[in-house]
Amino acid sequence: MSNRRFVDLSIFLENEVVSDPEPYRPKIDYIDHKQTIGDLVQFFPGIRPEDMPDGEAWAIERIELITHNGTHLDAPYHFASTMDGGKRASTIDEVPLEWCFQPGVKLDFRHFADGYVATADDVEQELRRIGHELKPLEIVVVNTRAGKAYGGPGYVSAGCGMGKDATMYLLERGVRLTGTDGWSWDAPFSATAEKYKQTGDVSLIWEGHKAGREIGYCHLEKLHNLEALPADGFYISCFPFKIRGASAGWTRAVAIFDDALR
Repeated sequence: MSNRRFVDLSIFLENEVVSDPEPYRPKIDYIDHKQTIGDLVQFFPGIRPEDMPDGEAWAIERIELITHNGTHLDAPYHFASTMDGGKRASTIDEVPLEWCFQPGVKLDFRHFADGYVATADDVEQELRRIGHELKPLEIVVVNTRAGKAYGGPGYVSAGCGMGKDATMYLLERGVRLTGTDGWSWDAPFSATAEKYKQTGDVSLIWEGHKAGREIGYCHLEKLHNLEALPADGFYISCFPFKIRGASAGWTRAVAIFDDALR
């Protein structure tokens, strides 16, 4: 029997944690067993609330979300209406499942300052440092300074981002699914906005995402606990929730260590 170990790479969906800019934050309404007893008695005429053990029915939650709350997988359709040089971009329900369960590779970019845009050279140097040669369909996750900032007011503006040439470096070697513990695969908007103000160069805006127009790919955002991972030697499972025609789907991303999978 194999010795299997799991590492949770997902954040919580919860109220009052700065996981997104204010307009996009999730809202969870917790409805407890006492509050729903009135609903239960309507299903069963003649029953009284006091007939139920402790006068309780069920606990449920009403949740207001966008598909990009929590740890989620972005589909190519999120980045643009086209991919692969002009083909219709795939939505989340069309993402190949084989992309979502593959060997993982971690790039440690925690030394880069908040707002830094990682380059192809940065990726190549990190792969050389960890002694890893990329293989098609490996899932590459990027550990940034944002991981430790999660839950605090500076999370959305923390961490480095992946530039277009860094992203293309991965895609050209057959990678089709990437991930970050930052709010975005790209550099924080605050840093990009400042560079755009100085240069007027619109190509800087969302440049890592826009690489998907050339080669379709997916990425995970708001991963957690990447510090617990080695550079390689594990699998990542990140199957997205199946939402027809959507730009993203929530996922419980997990790293799996299992000799039998290697």
